[in-house]
Amino acid sequence: MLSCTNNSPALLSDLPHHGVDGKFKNTAQDFINDDADILALIGRYINEKRIDTEPTKPIPVNQLTSEQILTLGIERDSVVRLGHSSILLNMAGQHWLIDPVFSERASPFSFAGPKRFHQPPIDLANLPAIDGVIISHDHYDHLDKTTIKHLAQTVKHFVVPLGVERHLMNWGVDENTIHPLDWWQNINLGEIKITATPTQHFSGRGLFDKNKTLWASYAIKSTTSNIYFSGDSGYFDGFKVIGERLGPFDLTLVETGAYDKDWATIHMTPEQSLQAHIDLKGKHLLPIHNGTFDLAFHPWYEPLERITALANEANVSLITPVMGQVVDTDKPNGTTLWWRL
Repeated sequence: MLSCTNNSPALLSDLPHHGVDGKFKNTAQDFINDDADILALIGRYINEKRIDTEPTKPIPVNQLTSEQILTLGIERDSVVRLGHSSILLNMAGQHWLIDPVFSERASPFSFAGPKRFHQPPIDLANLPAIDGVIISHDHYDHLDKTTIKHLAQTVKHFVVPLGVERHLMNWGVDENTIHPLDWWQNINLGEIKITATPTQHFSGRGLFDKNKTLWASYAIKSTTSNIYFSGDSGYFDGFKVIGERLGPFDLTLVETGAYDKDWATIHMTPEQSLQAHIDLKGKHLLPIHNGTFDLAFHPWYEPLERITALANEANVSLITPVMGQVVDTDKPNGTTLWWRL
């Protein structure tokens, strides 16, 4: 039986990331609002020479069945990377999806926008019963309308940052199944405790809704493991605070990809991703936000190459599983240079 409790929110006026205009904001003192000039970005895409923006041969994917997912042991927690930042989480006998994107494109359009390099390890229609879904923010590569509408009638719990519940309710999700959280709020669902934690990013799905919903990372804790999921974030001192308050973490899933000089404070370079993992007091690092969509100017494999070299140099345990590979949270295995295959 799943039960739900939630701590009471502080007064909005007392929270610095709540703006007076009803929008949310980043609060780090060194944060720079680096909204890239859209015309300048278009000019870069037209004029800048880009190399290896997508794979030239199929990405290896370990195909999964519903039966395989259901047999993941109740006595051990595990994660499965489905692509980009999409994660299947088996924890305390429950099955959760984090930022599930099963659509062909991370885009408001079915005919344009970043297209998948590979198919998910399991089709959306073949998923077993899912206990819950966690969403980090409302960008298209993290919040997929088609996926949510499919899950709306069967999933028991949707944990989202403040404001994202409006998207879900518009797509047919029962309001009673949605748990909106502010930073540092938490919810207990059976033997799992989920705490929303700060990130340094932004939100919006259109031209006129920027920062009207919150963005978050999450600490997800069971009786046997403690996992951190970064969502999207620039590097900031919040990682140290999270590590002090909620760490150490057995496994950190940290954004490592889609970085660029024109949005340096809302995404991390591999060097910053590694430092975030160290700040969080992580034991093992699994880099996400790469390998599925072309979202930046760097080669598609560059984030994985750089983080591998950095982790080796720093003697950090790095986990780079093939998409669809089951990884135990207590004794992760599967560091494979699959992007070179």
